[in-house]
Amino acid sequence: MPDIKALGWNLDLVGEMDHRRLKAPSIKLRSGRLGAHGDAIFCVDLRVRHPNADEYMTDTELHSVEHFLLEGFSRLLPEQFISVGIMGCQTGFYLVFQNEGRVDVVCTALERILESMLDAKAVPYANVEQCGRWQNHSLGAAQAIAREVLDHRDHWLDAA
Repeated sequence: MPDIKALGWNLDLVGEMDHRRLKAPSIKLRSGRLGAHGDAIFCVDLRVRHPNADEYMTDTELHSVEHFLLEGFSRLLPEQFISVGIMGCQTGFYLVFQNEGRVDVVCTALERILESMLDAKAVPYANVEQCGRWQNHSLGAAQAIAREVLDHRDHWLDAA
């Protein structure tokens, strides 16, 4: 296991948690593992909405924000970013990184992505060539989510 404390994460919040305790918007480390060849893999929980509180994101909001996160992390952390996954409960995203688990790096990149969303003219990859459901996007809805998350940036690490 990588040295999670040295990366800046609150050890009490790492891993699976009782969803009744989770706060949103927040960001926390879900897992950190060393691979067989020494690479470290980190899964970060980006919680946008409170679980089990009827505050779910719509399919369109999830889809559009996912595209922005994919484009942004691929651009800002091209050697470290692996994937973004939508939480089936529609309350957030899983962000997966290789050899990058520092809280300041992940949060700074996220902040830059969300800020750039506010000035965007279109949802990235929202076209028939790059998206399997390209008509299911809303720039305005994605920008509203970005504003919502940015408005709480001082409390992102207060996940519970």
